Amino acid sequence: MAEANSTSDAVSYGYEGEVALICIDNPPVNATGIAVREGLVAAVKAINEEAKAKAIAIYCAGRTFIAGADIREFGKPPKMPSLTEVLNDLEASAIPTVSIIHGTALGGGYETALATHARVGMKGAKFGLPEVLLGIIPGAGGTQRLPRVSSVGFALDIAVSGRHAPVEEGFEKGAIDRIVEPGDPREIAIAMGQEVIAGTLPTRRTDQIEAKADPEAISNTLAMVQKKNPHLINLAECVKAIEAATLPLAEGLAKEREHFMTCMNSPQRSGLIHAFFGERAVSNIPEAKGDTRPLDKIGVIGGGTMGSGITTSCLLAGIPVRLIEVQQEGLDRGVATITKNLDGAVSRGKMSQDKRDAALAMLEPSLAMEDLADVDLVIEAVFEKMEIKKDIFGKLDTICKPGAILASNTSYLDVNQIAEMTNRPQDVLGLHFFSPAHVMRLLEIVQGAKTAPDALATGFALAKKLKKVGVLAQVCDGFIGNRILGHYGKTNAYLVLDGASPQQVDTALEAFGFAMGPNKVGDLAGLDIGYMTRQRKKEEGMDPNERYAGDVADKICENGWYGRKTGKGYYMYETGAPVPNPEVEKIIDDVRAEKGITPKDFSDQDIVDRYMTAMIAEATRVVEDGTAKRPVDVDMVFLFGYGFPRFRGGPLHYADTIGAKELVARMEEYAKEDPHYWQVPELLRKMAADGTTFADMNW
Repeated sequence: MAEANSTSDAVSYGYEGEVALICIDNPPVNATGIAVREGLVAAVKAINEEAKAKAIAIYCAGRTFIAGADIREFGKPPKMPSLTEVLNDLEASAIPTVSIIHGTALGGGYETALATHARVGMKGAKFGLPEVLLGIIPGAGGTQRLPRVSSVGFALDIAVSGRHAPVEEGFEKGAIDRIVEPGDPREIAIAMGQEVIAGTLPTRRTDQIEAKADPEAISNTLAMVQKKNPHLINLAECVKAIEAATLPLAEGLAKEREHFMTCMNSPQRSGLIHAFFGERAVSNIPEAKGDTRPLDKIGVIGGGTMGSGITTSCLLAGIPVRLIEVQQEGLDRGVATITKNLDGAVSRGKMSQDKRDAALAMLEPSLAMEDLADVDLVIEAVFEKMEIKKDIFGKLDTICKPGAILASNTSYLDVNQIAEMTNRPQDVLGLHFFSPAHVMRLLEIVQGAKTAPDALATGFALAKKLKKVGVLAQVCDGFIGNRILGHYGKTNAYLVLDGASPQQVDTALEAFGFAMGPNKVGDLAGLDIGYMTRQRKKEEGMDPNERYAGDVADKICENGWYGRKTGKGYYMYETGAPVPNPEVEKIIDDVRAEKGITPKDFSDQDIVDRYMTAMIAEATRVVEDGTAKRPVDVDMVFLFGYGFPRFRGGPLHYADTIGAKELVARMEEYAKEDPHYWQVPELLRKMAADGTTFADMNW
């Protein structure tokens, strides 16, 4: 730039001949914070007043174009000028403007590009309007300008899905005006500015373009989002805002603002924002930082569902895996499952055939545990029996090289007892993957009593490599998620014993926002898992004051009905879609008669209140005793591992919407029926007295 003029800490401008260049430099992602907004307004105004340029080219320094809003401003009072005002000024520039997109142009970044008079994308760059993922809609003209430069149909696709689209697709749809080879953004900005001046790169203002109405696309998309995501009001608001793009731009922008504010004032927006920040917060802890150990080669013991899924996840991340099984049949089955998983990724467009072949080439199947001698990390994923796991870790202690991390994928068992079988407890931790492990994003990283800091940090490094959400948990029966599940799952059983049907419970909780009710989930996961856990706890000794919750489920399992994998559980699966198993109704009636239970009626709201209150109670205890570091860790475990509705933010975020006082009152009322089960956590009682929230404990 011949002579740079700074208009803010993040924006500067200068001239190359008759091309004015505006550079946005706001690391790390050039977000549209206040310095960028103020700087853009000042730069556009100054260039127009100086009247030395015939074209203005806007580009960004660093690795990306503007990648969205400044998250540091979320939840704070808005600072003027708003992005809408900035972009209206940008569009009104008398000197034609062009934006140069590299990296990603997302949200307010792509809205900025839409407000310029032409958009140039470097090959490989992406653009999108992902605001719906935060419970809102594009609020700075995205719903109005994209239908004008492209079409209503394409705007619906991009804005309602929130997906990141390649600029090549945008060029085909009119959303991008030119595709160029990747290069220095500044040099490309100069060249494109010169083409604007020469007339070889046409420019146009969106307020001078009419959007063609598409009532069929609007109607179909509105019906689709209301059927598929009835809880997410922002999707319908987004469709309605795009429908307004056929109005004059000023009127359309006013409509967009109305729909945007409807979303901003909704509870789901709060839940989705909490989920957005929470996903990042769980790894922003001292335990996740510091020195780590190598992860160049991983060993996986067990080629079953979990072991195959873990192996697939590692291969997809480019990490070589040595898979160990005890018999050739099991090893062949594991390799076949992994191959099928990778083929599925190809068919879904997630990876190319070449990458699939390269990933499979990194798999080394073996029947010899001694072949784990040179791996950096071993993940044991065998049957959930302590004796088996202890035996394996005793062998690994003698086989694995010094410094190798020994991890168990146990769902419930005591990691410290497993570590005691080795002479290196500092190298032992839990890595609890969720099934299917190559799909589910949660990874509970369980810290043993003697786990070394660098071993623990390596667990978080692995989660990052695998693109999973790693959450720190301490040792207890079930860790964070399964411990809480083990408690609130009893509510489901009690409701069924006391009068609700399994189908009513599932329907009520699906209406609340869960993708599947707990009885359908049990069938999917395998009812034998819970059966084994209940039998183990019986052997260990149960509290005589506890009401046993497994009567119905035990009898179902004793019939050999474990759910989907046996074709029958609470539901029958012969026809594909689950149909209530009529024989379960007889089991329930028999158990009620045996126990002298007179069934009573429960409303769907009764079911939701009891279920969620039980979940919140145990989640509170998990925070209270330090099993989870903070409430947000519990929330992320349930969002990414247990299908908790994302728009509700997680069980403890949801608890704050109810309030501690109301929750205490509920538990005290329920305790009249079962004082042992409905005990009020002391932390919750204190919160009710102090007027505090779980959010107060998070940041």
